[in-house]
Amino acid sequence: MDERANGFVDALEQLGLAAVGAVSLTAEKADALADELAERGGMRRDEARAFVRDLASRWRGDAVRVGERTGAGLHGVFHQLGLVLREEYEELELRVAQLEHRLRLLEGAEATTAIRPPSG
Repeated sequence: MDERANGFVDALEQLGLAAVGAVSLTAEKADALADELAERGGMRRDEARAFVRDLASRWRGDAVRVGERTGAGLHGVFHQLGLVLREEYEELELRVAQLEHRLRLLEGAEATTAIRPPSG
C-alpha cells in the first residue's frame, strides 16, 4: 500500500476504535479526525466533519442501547437466580414498614375500644 492509503486505513482504524468506545471523540479529536479523513481520503472537509459527527452520534445511540440491553439481561439473570435489585428490596422494605404502621394503628384502635365501658 502507498503512504496515502496506509494513512487512510489508519484513520479508519481510529474510527473503528471510537465505535467500540476505546477512543472518546471530543470536539477537538473529531475535528482532527475529520481533517485527516479529508486530507487522506479525498473528501471535502465539511463532508468529513459531517461523516464523523454522524458516526459519533450513531455510536452514542448504540452505546445507550447496548447499556439498556445489558441492564435488562442482568435483571433477568438476577431474577432467575432468585436475587432482587436494591430498588426492589427498598420498595418491599417500605411496603412492610407501611403495613406495620397500619397494624399498630389498628391495634391501638382495638385497645381503646376494649377499655371503654359499655354505654347504656
